[in-house]
Amino acid sequence: SFAYFTIKDRLPQILTRVIDTLHRHKNEFFEEHGEKGVEAEKRAISFLSKLRNELQTDKPVTPLEDELPDAPLWNQYLDYQRNLPNGNGEPSWFQSPWLYVECYMYRRIHEALAQNPPIDNFDVFKEGKAQNFFESQEAVIALCTYFQELLKNIKDLDEKQLQEELFKLLQVSLWGNKCDLSFSAGEDSSQKSSPLQSLENMVPYILVNDMEKVWSLLVNAKKNRTESSNVRVDIILDNAGFELVSDLVLADFLLSSKLADKVYFHGKSIPWYVSDTTKHDFNWTIKQLGSANHMWMSRCGINWEGNLKKGVWVFCDHMFWTLPHDFSNMSEVAPDLYAELQKSNLLLFKGDLNYRKLTGDRRWEYTVPFHQALNKFHPAPLCSLRTLKSDTQVGLKPGQGEQVQASEPEWMVSGKYGVVQFDAGL
Repeated sequence: SFAYFTIKDRLPQILTRVIDTLHRHKNEFFEEHGEKGVEAEKRAISFLSKLRNELQTDKPVTPLEDELPDAPLWNQYLDYQRNLPNGNGEPSWFQSPWLYVECYMYRRIHEALAQNPPIDNFDVFKEGKAQNFFESQEAVIALCTYFQELLKNIKDLDEKQLQEELFKLLQVSLWGNKCDLSFSAGEDSSQKSSPLQSLENMVPYILVNDMEKVWSLLVNAKKNRTESSNVRVDIILDNAGFELVSDLVLADFLLSSKLADKVYFHGKSIPWYVSDTTKHDFNWTIKQLGSANHMWMSRCGINWEGNLKKGVWVFCDHMFWTLPHDFSNMSEVAPDLYAELQKSNLLLFKGDLNYRKLTGDRRWEYTVPFHQALNKFHPAPLCSLRTLKSDTQVGLKPGQGEQVQASEPEWMVSGKYGVVQFDAGL
């Protein structure tokens, strides 16, 4: 299975890259922290080498030993896996749910650093994320230029034109999700060309296209808003780099077109899945744009900085996003986050990992309704923008999955297909 390939090949590759990254920064640690920095680097590397060995030899999964606030929740989850009636008793790397051990590996990478101050705040994936951003420069310029031109006459657009622009930017955000470094095990996955030119050709690859539903929800919310009620959209982010820029452009469009009054961005509280967005990545990206020597890029960055200052954009992170739980457990495990999401008019979930957590990462029949797979996770109307990189997919028409499978056996994991899949909630 694809899960087996991921655990056997991709995860050890990622760990090897992390170890290399720490090796390469040895001098920097010495300059900043002296011998303490070098000692910490050695201990972290030894921890990660041991972790790689445990993974490759299918050792049992062990409890976390750091003092971070989420450690008890992780260890409870391990107990839960141990006590599953149909489980193998002692979860090991190859005898456990894929989603669980993959998340667990990233949490253990974080543990390796957390337990070794003074390098405990070092993001081992930061370089790769920055590189992805710089290598996607042309695409970023094309998108920022297009968007700034659009803003000049956005007030004159009629409803049909606004709808067309929303659909375009939803698709750019959808296909931006191809730039995923955990999927390529850290290899280059930047967006080289203008993302707007190929949209027409990509439409046939959107297997579920609920953009109309997203549009009518936003238009109705706009019409029904009162003095005291704001239209709020929440974007649950995925990758930094080009994908993040495409999400920021979409968010700016929602405000500028008055389809939303406020946008909340939800990122990761620790480095995660190689390229996922942390608060540092979010702020860094906006600063990079603001200080770029390209007029439209810097205009975007400066405006977005302004949105954050005005409070019409809000970045939040919550440790739930880096736990192994499906989202159907959120109301129980993180009732505060669930209550926060209930205030939203629309939740946009970016990317494959969020889709796996929305649907419980099960091998569903393709035709199972999305609503059913969400397993009572309905804080607010939600939409998944996801390119397929793992073998779970629901909500297809009868025969649709089999038809694609016949022509492209790798369709579920190639990143070539996407969905814009909506659920109205209760």
